[in-house]
Amino acid sequence: MSNLEKTLFQLKFTAKTLSKQAKKAQKDENSEKTKLKKALQQGNNDGARIYASNAIRKKSESLNLLRLSSRLDAVASRVETAVTMRQITGNMTSVVRGMDSAMQSMNLEKISTVMDKFESQFADLDVQTSYMEDTMSSTTAISTPQDQIDQLMRQTAEEANIELQHEMTAKDLNVVADLAPKEGIREEDDKLADRLRALRPAT
Repeated sequence: MSNLEKTLFQLKFTAKTLSKQAKKAQKDENSEKTKLKKALQQGNNDGARIYASNAIRKKSESLNLLRLSSRLDAVASRVETAVTMRQITGNMTSVVRGMDSAMQSMNLEKISTVMDKFESQFADLDVQTSYMEDTMSSTTAISTPQDQIDQLMRQTAEEANIELQHEMTAKDLNVVADLAPKEGIREEDDKLADRLRALRPAT
């Protein structure tokens, strides 16, 4: 197996690894949303804000990982096509070596930077395909936009309130069902009292 073939294998393997990481981040996001909902139902606004921030951060992480995985797939496809068409240049070979180093360290920012060079090398080739252009710097960002946190909290609170209203409606229906027989008994008692009054001699 040539060095280029090894790089192609590594490209595809890394893309799959990033895709799995993206799914895990999405799962973590859903978990944080569940915690957020529970905290809101308990009136724990401080905890809810933390869970909302975590959920948004995990969502951003998942999207960024998916973008990078997509770029890796696109690069692998371009390299494979270029090899078939014997269009690999000396500059591309140098970039391939840089990609090997970046993927071994799993440094996402380095991978993104090397892919920028890859894509510039393929700019003049007919095998170029469209790709997504976001860097991975936002993946490591700790802070999350305040408006997104507030929006997620409001959305979760509304969903929780809807469920609570459904529960209360069901309870109200049960109460009405319980009261119905009692009202019937009260009506019969009133009729009996009227009869007794009618039987009393007039004074």
